[in-house]
Amino acid sequence: MARSRWVARMIGVTLSPALISSAIAVAVFTIPQSASAAPVTYQSENATISQGVVESNHTGYTGSGFVNFDNFTGSYVEYTVNAASAGNHSLVFRFANGTTANRPVDVTVNGTPVVSGLSFPGTGAWTTWQTVTTNVTLAAGANRIRTTATTSNGGPNADSLTVDVAGEDPPPGPGDTPVAINGQLHVCGTKLCNERNQPIQLRGMSTHGIQWYSQCVKSQSLDALANDWKADIFRISMYIQEGGYESNPRKFTDMVHGYIEEATKRGMYALVDWHQLTPGDPNYNTARAKTFFTEIAQRHKNKKNIIYDIANEPNGVSWAGVKRYAEELIPVIRAQDPDGVVFVGTHGWSTFGISDGKSETEVFNNPINASNFMYTFHFYAASHKDNYYNALSRIADRVPVFVTEFGTQTSSGDGGNDFSMSQRYIDLMAQKKIGWTNWNFSDDSRSGAVFKPGTCSGTSFTGTGVLKPAGVWVRDRIRTPDNF
Repeated sequence: MARSRWVARMIGVTLSPALISSAIAVAVFTIPQSASAAPVTYQSENATISQGVVESNHTGYTGSGFVNFDNFTGSYVEYTVNAASAGNHSLVFRFANGTTANRPVDVTVNGTPVVSGLSFPGTGAWTTWQTVTTNVTLAAGANRIRTTATTSNGGPNADSLTVDVAGEDPPPGPGDTPVAINGQLHVCGTKLCNERNQPIQLRGMSTHGIQWYSQCVKSQSLDALANDWKADIFRISMYIQEGGYESNPRKFTDMVHGYIEEATKRGMYALVDWHQLTPGDPNYNTARAKTFFTEIAQRHKNKKNIIYDIANEPNGVSWAGVKRYAEELIPVIRAQDPDGVVFVGTHGWSTFGISDGKSETEVFNNPINASNFMYTFHFYAASHKDNYYNALSRIADRVPVFVTEFGTQTSSGDGGNDFSMSQRYIDLMAQKKIGWTNWNFSDDSRSGAVFKPGTCSGTSFTGTGVLKPAGVWVRDRIRTPDNF
């Protein structure tokens, strides 16, 4: 089936009023639908409720109200739903959680446990409604789906449950992937634009270091990223030191070639990340970077989906030093690929110097002498609060910027998630069309790795059952409709 979130953005297609109405109805849930089964929504206020009440005091709900779980372990909402046929179905729960604490629930189907601890993270306000999706097997006919709070905080405010057939959709067609719709990208003013000069926002995921977590980058996980998560962009994080490129240039160059091809097959943009980190001065690796990017650009120059990120997180180096490196390396790429967009990290771990106690004006007053490139910015919401947020807002109004790395945790990629601050960043980036990739698409033990430990040794990557809270949160935000 077609990816409805992108197809309606295509230029030159005339849609009948009936088709437009149908597309809008589907987009409300941002879930691709099979031709054989339309989604059915069940309002929570009509369900069976134990230790909870129906309320309507927070705006934004659908139907006549929502269910406010009592703050009690074991409180539940049970929906009776009808499945046209037995098989795998998606459950899309619409909810609000105005706290910063996750409010997980266990899901049972006809009395049988099917999902343990389904995560419902904070949404920033009780009037901010979001969705969480999981897949379950239903019997033909009536089914009882119960969501039971597992902590003394109870569950989230439950607005509705939408049920549809899942797991039967073919891969996206050749005309409805991000690359098929947007084509060769370029920088226009302060924005990233598609081939029609339309400013766009790309959203996706970054790998962990491929020298450590290549087992998480496989056909099944990339299928999930493209088709289940609906990602636009895939960041290939190749460390230079720390057991990465420097230790075996041929091996890691070939790995990147392969990952680019896999992203291309799935219609995603491939962001090639030169992940220099220690040492922080990118000039230490200039010769290596020239060798690597010459080969990458020469081989893939005719693709429309390649973006080159030539410096991950410059640190312990002046802006003048980063600028010198960029102005030496960009022409090397341009000699092979005149059209490819280039990203350049900024000093202070890609914060425009904010983490060094400086301000973005240092970059503004001494810009890189090049065209068709963007500066990069990184943040971790639990560590980087208003100072960084306000800086990113100012920066986006002055120069082209892309957030190639962010997390909902601390700057270590670990610790508790600050979903409220993260949502502020998400809203800002949507408003100003700042593209982003989240750190990271692996099963590392840290909270910033989206998959639960051990996931990458298997073949199941779809749905939310394999995800940590941060993974559930970011997947939901990638899946929301693109504004292409």
